Amino acid sequence: MNPAPPRKPGWLKVRIPHTDGFARVNRVVSSHGLHTVCREARCPNISECFDSGTATFLVLGDVCTRNCLYCNVRHGTPAEIDGSEPERVAEAVAELGLDYVVITSVTRDDLPDGGADIFAGCIRSIRRTSPDCRVEALVPDFGGNGEALDRVLDAGPCLLNHNMEVVKPLFPALRPQGNYDASLEVLRHASAAGVWSKSGLMIGFGERREDIIALAADLRETGCRSLTIGQYLQPSRGHLPVRKYYTPSEFLELEQIARDMGFSRIESGPLVRSSYRAARSGCT
Repeated sequence: MNPAPPRKPGWLKVRIPHTDGFARVNRVVSSHGLHTVCREARCPNISECFDSGTATFLVLGDVCTRNCLYCNVRHGTPAEIDGSEPERVAEAVAELGLDYVVITSVTRDDLPDGGADIFAGCIRSIRRTSPDCRVEALVPDFGGNGEALDRVLDAGPCLLNHNMEVVKPLFPALRPQGNYDASLEVLRHASAAGVWSKSGLMIGFGERREDIIALAADLRETGCRSLTIGQYLQPSRGHLPVRKYYTPSEFLELEQIARDMGFSRIESGPLVRSSYRAARSGCT
């Protein structure tokens, strides 16, 4: 019999205010027919990011071909890709006046290139319309397709982000369609190409402390320079329950361990997500 899940601590309770900044980003994103991971994945920082005028754009639709046990993004059979999406993303970025933007996507195992051409198109379109805007590409593993990854890197993102999400011992159970070593190779490939690389993980699944440290060490070996560590929050009753809520002091301890390993930029805290304060934890 599984133990009862722990009670959610007070530091994780967030109220979403409906401010002018929040409403503006919502309006612009909707007017261009776009998605944000902020809304689709129910990010706890949506109020802070939207109110500050930033967002993480979710391209290639809002239906994922994979079914990771912790993720709130819908899974199933995606729609056809929309070739006009890169231009619409660039228009929204220009309208919002962003100087740092994150482009991410659902995983599209149904596409030969995993959607790499759309990523590349978004980066190039943003560079044309907003030349001073830095673009972070938060990519899937592209099924291990190195040529697809090169298409994204050749488009010139300032940073290549690929999330490991969970520690190695839990990877087969929580990310059954993924591969731990293949994900590390994405980051190694980017680093070897001279592109700043970044990754993130969530904790609270029942992992051991030494598993977290081992993952951080594996990331540093790839040349990864930025790291985010956040608390897993169960998005619905149908998802994996939380096994442990880490305290803010435990996140600070993990941040110091990562800093001692040589990571250049670290965001570690209960509400941290991969794109949280991305302009600060990303490339300059």
